[in-house]
Amino acid sequence: MLEKEFIRFLQIEKRFSEHTVIAYKHELEMFRSFLDREGLTVPDIVYRDLRHYFAQMVESGKNASSVNRSMSSMRTYFKFLQREECIAKNPMTLIKALKTAKKLPVVVEKEKLVRLLDQMGQEQDGFESCRDYMVMELLFGTGIRLAELLKIKEQDIDFFNKNILILGKRNKERLVPINNLLLKELKNYLQQKATQFVDTNNSLLIVTKEGKPGYAKLIYDIVHRQLTLISTQGKRSPHILRHTFATALLDNGADLNAIKELLGHAGLAATQVYTHNSAERLKSIYKQAHPKA
Repeated sequence: MLEKEFIRFLQIEKRFSEHTVIAYKHELEMFRSFLDREGLTVPDIVYRDLRHYFAQMVESGKNASSVNRSMSSMRTYFKFLQREECIAKNPMTLIKALKTAKKLPVVVEKEKLVRLLDQMGQEQDGFESCRDYMVMELLFGTGIRLAELLKIKEQDIDFFNKNILILGKRNKERLVPINNLLLKELKNYLQQKATQFVDTNNSLLIVTKEGKPGYAKLIYDIVHRQLTLISTQGKRSPHILRHTFATALLDNGADLNAIKELLGHAGLAATQVYTHNSAERLKSIYKQAHPKA
């Protein structure tokens, strides 16, 4: 019911990213399949039906975080339906989120990452290796999200004021500072890009070897391949470089509010998780180093 209208609502009014909208579409498809199996329609749905729907997810082996994401999607959907007066009552109001274990952000060792970046910088031998190095340096050097990286245009880089204009979630803009080394490498990359694609007018910073716009899997593959060289941990995604950026700043005494602004977090709560990460790392170092620990 009103599925297309709901998606337009997410895109236009909520200004959700393309990635988030795709996730909502997937949730709606799963919910539609459930309704078809149970012989239900949306106006018929009551609390017991939704409880049964989410219980099926748990029984199928989905973890609590995944189920909670589905619950969040359905809350937004049913609020929309109620706003549009398609339903009188919102059956999601009685559904409670599942308890989840708090997980600390996964990071890589800063020293290993710095050595990896130094090596990548020395081994550039063409456009692709230069671009891969630029991807790694930007993600770790600025803490931006994968989606934000893909939106950067050449004109967003201010070499005089040493910052980059980042278009974040819900199209919120912020300026992120860049260090002198990164500025130098950006200039080198742009020269290589201009030489490689003389006839291309693509102003996006990150492009494929054919000069087409970069895409999420390309960035993920670059980061995963490089982090495999220095880490055996399961997670080796672009977001880990964002976590490592924030943790490194906190470890070196950066103000939490400043980190919040750099990361583009809407509230301080999302940034505070890094204080726990830093505290746990200090405990680990203490246990290893103190004779009575």
